[in-house]
Amino acid sequence: MNTFFTSESVTCGHPDKVCDQIADRILDELLKQDSSSRSAIEVTCATDQVHIFGEVTTKAQVDYEAVARDVIAQIGYTAPGLGFDANGCRITVDLHAQSPDIAMGISRNNEEEALNAGAGDQGIMFGYACRETESLMPLPIELAHSLAKRLEQVRRTEELPYLFPDGKTQVTVEYEDGKPKRINTVILSAQHRDGLSMETVRSDLSRHVILPILPKDLIDDKSQFYINPTGRFVIGGPAGDSGLTGRKLIADTYGGYSRHGGGSFSGKDATKVDRSGAYMARYMAKNIVAAGLANQCEVQLAYSIGLAEPVSVRIDTFGTGNVSEEDIAQEIKKMTDLRPAAIIQKFGQNKPIYSQITCYGHFGSNASQMPWEATDIADQMSINIRKRYGNR
Repeated sequence: MNTFFTSESVTCGHPDKVCDQIADRILDELLKQDSSSRSAIEVTCATDQVHIFGEVTTKAQVDYEAVARDVIAQIGYTAPGLGFDANGCRITVDLHAQSPDIAMGISRNNEEEALNAGAGDQGIMFGYACRETESLMPLPIELAHSLAKRLEQVRRTEELPYLFPDGKTQVTVEYEDGKPKRINTVILSAQHRDGLSMETVRSDLSRHVILPILPKDLIDDKSQFYINPTGRFVIGGPAGDSGLTGRKLIADTYGGYSRHGGGSFSGKDATKVDRSGAYMARYMAKNIVAAGLANQCEVQLAYSIGLAEPVSVRIDTFGTGNVSEEDIAQEIKKMTDLRPAAIIQKFGQNKPIYSQITCYGHFGSNASQMPWEATDIADQMSINIRKRYGNR
């Protein structure tokens, strides 16, 4: 049976990603000075304005406005008169301390009790892995991210000097009997300087962005390419569309290929299980697949505010498992500590690491150096589970 699946990505200049980057950069600046900082930062942006709001409890001293302007400049919004630039936009900050009612559920009085600190909120998180790519990620989202990263690269290197920061990509893959067969459709939209012929823009983007990235063996004469399909993309970034943290959570994860619990990442410290729990769920799923126990795996974790242990753990291998899901679940729970404080400790999530992965995916090839992408328990888990349970 043939089916189709589509995933999208965006460049660092997309309005929602502008907001995510400001939020994560602020979090990193807080953690540089105070590793116990707690934050739930939201950011909005629109024409010539940025609003930073939410909750921060920290000993750090951070100039939030300066951080935001630096992020905006590094993205590339530096030219005045285009509706949004680092020096000219108005920035407002409305941050207050974390609610003491929340803090009492996650604070502990001494180091001995620290690992039993409760989750900072209730919630459900999903992690996923499959054998479609070397990074054990679904192919559509990996291709979409690769195209978006390449689009940013040719702008920054001035290979295509007329490009502006905003951009989007979308890739549709055709599957045959559950395996990638070919690329059916590619959509690429890139913000550009006024006064250019669309023929030039489309030719350049095809030659410099699309063709160098996409696997040639997955392209055929029926593959469709739509480049700047409206015919013009001059007005972009926050001047063209407002931005908000957390609106690209599907692109941040698995491109829609797996379920999502609804919680976003950027601006949140790791006591929020929306972040730490989702990273652990990916780690668990990836190690299960890397261990050869299944060709694809989805892990669901669920937490309650104030409690350290998850209230449920669910494994789904979609019929691809070599042993039962119950056996896999029992073994993976023995090999991982799912308490939020233990996750933070294992992955070093109280360090300023988040700005590295704000754009182009928190999982997969973009995050390959992050500790939750390691497959360091796969071999032992495979040995243990086959010794204890065999093939049921």
